[in-house]
Amino acid sequence: MENDKHLNSSDDESKCPHHHEQSSPISEENKEHAHSHGSSLGKCPVMHGGNTVTKSSVMEWWPNALNLDILHQNDTKTNPLGQEFNYHEELKKLDTEALKKDMHALMTDSQDWWPADWGHYGGLFIRLSWHSAGTYRVSDGRGGGGSGSQRFAPLNSWPDNVSLDKARRLLWPIKKKYGNKVSWADLIVLAGTIAYEDMGLKTFGFGFGREDIWHPETDTYWGNEKEWLAPSDERYDNVDKPSTMENPLAAVQMGLIYVNPEGVNGKQNPLKTAAHIRETFERMAMNDEETVALTAGGHTVGKTHGNGDASILGPEPEGADVEEQGLGWHNPTKSGKGRYAVTSGLEGAWTTHPTKWDGGFFEMLFNHEWEPRQSPAGAWQWEPVTIKDEDRPVDVEDPSIRHNPMMTDADMAMKVDPIYKDISLKFMKDQEYFSETFARAWFKLTHRDMGPKARYFGSDVPQEDLIWQDPIPVGKSDYDVSAVKNKITASGLSISEMVSTAWDSARTFRGSDMRGGANGARIRLAPQKDWEGNEPKRLAHVLSILEPIAAEFGISIADTIVLAGNLGIEQAIKAAGFDIAVPFAPGRGDATDEMTDAESFEPLEPLADGYRNWSKKEYVVSPEELMLDRTQLMGLTAPEMTVLVGGMRVLGTNHDNTKHGVFTDKVGALTNDFFVNLTDMGNTWKPTEKGLYEIRDRKTGIVKWTATRMDLVFGSNSILRSYSEVYAQDDNKEKFASDFVKAWIKMMNADRFDLN
Repeated sequence: MENDKHLNSSDDESKCPHHHEQSSPISEENKEHAHSHGSSLGKCPVMHGGNTVTKSSVMEWWPNALNLDILHQNDTKTNPLGQEFNYHEELKKLDTEALKKDMHALMTDSQDWWPADWGHYGGLFIRLSWHSAGTYRVSDGRGGGGSGSQRFAPLNSWPDNVSLDKARRLLWPIKKKYGNKVSWADLIVLAGTIAYEDMGLKTFGFGFGREDIWHPETDTYWGNEKEWLAPSDERYDNVDKPSTMENPLAAVQMGLIYVNPEGVNGKQNPLKTAAHIRETFERMAMNDEETVALTAGGHTVGKTHGNGDASILGPEPEGADVEEQGLGWHNPTKSGKGRYAVTSGLEGAWTTHPTKWDGGFFEMLFNHEWEPRQSPAGAWQWEPVTIKDEDRPVDVEDPSIRHNPMMTDADMAMKVDPIYKDISLKFMKDQEYFSETFARAWFKLTHRDMGPKARYFGSDVPQEDLIWQDPIPVGKSDYDVSAVKNKITASGLSISEMVSTAWDSARTFRGSDMRGGANGARIRLAPQKDWEGNEPKRLAHVLSILEPIAAEFGISIADTIVLAGNLGIEQAIKAAGFDIAVPFAPGRGDATDEMTDAESFEPLEPLADGYRNWSKKEYVVSPEELMLDRTQLMGLTAPEMTVLVGGMRVLGTNHDNTKHGVFTDKVGALTNDFFVNLTDMGNTWKPTEKGLYEIRDRKTGIVKWTATRMDLVFGSNSILRSYSEVYAQDDNKEKFASDFVKAWIKMMNADRFDLN
């Protein structure tokens, strides 16, 4: 009852939720000052309903509503550089040699506030780059270092990223000096490459070209856990079977980049850890040899930090107070730096010479017996049973003091797993081969999410074409486009066949890692030619007609497929009574089987396509949510999604020629009928079987059309309905056709980096 009395008090302060959890009490002096100036200190200065008040989000009130936020990411209004800013033009002004010289100097230019271990920041900057790039996962192409997202939550505050706030701050003077000519994304990834060079590795190369984002990538799903480092069991059907990890996740626990260094769920078992490493690295597009090279190469230099009590660290950057100025994990233990730093909780270096690129990791691992011990912070690690004093690494501050080296459970996995062991011994015997393999794997790790080599910039870009870059030869562009169109017109292909094939070829594009798309015409190669979503029988028929046309004119099949799709749309626009040309940019090339890593393309297979009203099977996630995810990956906006779906329906492009959502009597004409009939209040909408609906005439009860959830969501969701109503208007028929063409061309050219 005392609480009730408090809530009903006339005291203004009790009515404002913003004062109930103040970080510090208001002094009597300040209260007196406020009252003497006629102010009411207790009144809430924040307008209720703002973003600091609970229940401010629509999704909090209606959690089952379709959340379109995934399509509103990276709004240009958040970019302080403005819409006219062109990073590639700025890169042309960058003195890369001067930048690299400054980066090399930084490696040993220690600062008092965060001194370098052994006087060299190499280990710290390698970890910075690795943890930025290492979030990449091949399943949906999200994550990675290509956008500088590590600057923002949640990544900037992950438990696995403790102290990387210091590394980014150490880079600030260089970023300040070179300004817009180098992005944070490029600088963060470059730091690790320069660190390896400075410690003696001959690196494979480096490509600039990563553009910064300016707010968190909230479209990336990192897991459902509600706490950091929750037990791995939460993201596995069976933690003893690593392949049962929830897709699209690739790390074993919330807040980790890869695996738990102490073992699965913190329990040491190197053989079990090896199975999780293999699954995790495979999901990050690495094979066994690359996995061993990266593990050993990453741990050849630097150290872990756990010489203190991790429980007394301050809040992470996103939770720290304003005086921390974006830094976090304040450590009150003595200096809290150097030998007293705490990050992972493990403590020690892996090799005798942690600032030198050598084969010390393998020598240390295989030339000693190891046993479990706890670090000063209480974390479990492996230490040698016996070791010569001269083989022990020196203290980071005092070279007269030596400490035991350590190994994580993941390191021990390289010794106990038979496959990893054989690879490790091969590397141990051939340092040159190890160095080259690591350099290539490091390049892949730090560039995998950039897409084709056409997006790379700079003199250090390797000339060699790598299969994971999805190489495509340049196609012919100087040919008679009109003559090719005439030939296609006479082929007898229907509008549906031409448009569907072009769409299926282009829809594989993922803006997350710039893979897929129509360029290369990989739709005719394995595995794409056999995907259920591509209707193999129909696809083979269309290709059998288009391929001879391409050969006759000496042009790519990729161009021919897209040109046929454009032609089909132009025919549909004329059938609707308008005359709008569909722009075409020739020059696509054709990839070959030899240029295609078929296995790595398997994750690009569409399991559902709302644009063609199809789903491979029933999933836990709703069809409309799958449509949003695909839309975001393709780089389309919500209005573009709306106009494309409405147009594809009336063009008759549904998978397997189903009639769901085809709200028109003029199939093949690019009319706005889908929206007109969707918003017609003379209709009623009734569910029949799961996921299907009938649209009946309100007066007669006659069934006029059938629909799926992917159709009706454009009338039920308030935002999507607002777009549908625009296109349903009598005065927007031509606008609908024009907007459809713009969105269509955006998709057809999404992977044309030579144009962009």
